[in-house]
Amino acid sequence: MKRTITLNDGSALEVRLEGNRNGRFIMLPGTKESVTGKEAEALKLWGVDPELGKKLVNGLADEFGVIHFDYEGHLFQHPRPDSLTPEAIARDFLQIADEMGVNTFCYYGYSWLALAGLQLAIRTDRLEALLMGGFPPYDGPYAEMRTVTAKTHEQAIQNTEKPKVASKDPVPVDEVDWDHLEVTIDPDRTKQFLTLYNHLTDFEDTAIQGKLCFPKLAFAGEKDTIVYGENFGGVTVDISGRLGKHEETLRQLGWDVQLVQGEVMDHTRAMQPDVVLPLIKPWLTAKLSG
Repeated sequence: MKRTITLNDGSALEVRLEGNRNGRFIMLPGTKESVTGKEAEALKLWGVDPELGKKLVNGLADEFGVIHFDYEGHLFQHPRPDSLTPEAIARDFLQIADEMGVNTFCYYGYSWLALAGLQLAIRTDRLEALLMGGFPPYDGPYAEMRTVTAKTHEQAIQNTEKPKVASKDPVPVDEVDWDHLEVTIDPDRTKQFLTLYNHLTDFEDTAIQGKLCFPKLAFAGEKDTIVYGENFGGVTVDISGRLGKHEETLRQLGWDVQLVQGEVMDHTRAMQPDVVLPLIKPWLTAKLSG
């Protein structure tokens, strides 16, 4: 089933529901369309499977009804520079579930979409399970991400007047000069994420754990530590370090925690379908059948 849903800001988002509709549903807000050719080759250089979204959906659809859409891509096409708040995101997700005819559902998000899932979870009683990858649910790096997004937006504004240069051939991620990387995208796109983190300035994820009365999984690659250059604030976003530091506390709070082992198990590698599916699918099946 495919529907075009008009969200509260007036923008239209394409949402699909596929799979075994046996009363168990999972929402995947990060499923991008598959790409081929040069675009696919560029993604591979960065360690990204060009069929990531398709493989996640197909891997779960035999056991779950999968509600999937590209929320991040939608926000890049329809930015909300002043209104991308936690409340607005949760409202979008609940509206999508309503219009797809789904009452209760599980949620899986990675990176900032994991953060979005946590914000959804404290605003509804409709979640059956929450799966967060690449962002810790306890003592999250909100201040660091606010610094990064502020610097990113600052650069986007400064670079709007610069002449556009022809695209160069893509390079592998390990060859990128992060200290001198320039942001040249639309400032409205960058401002919306600064708005999100500004609204989370006073958010205390350590104080809301009692509201999460359902199965919960948090995971990250064991090398998920991002060191940003001075042009992004000179901060370190240590996802795996924070998750490992609070692992025992999280388990006492009812979370299952997994630091995924691997030689290059960084932020990008740990979101690929060959890592995610063997982790989340058996976990979901066990938790929902128990």
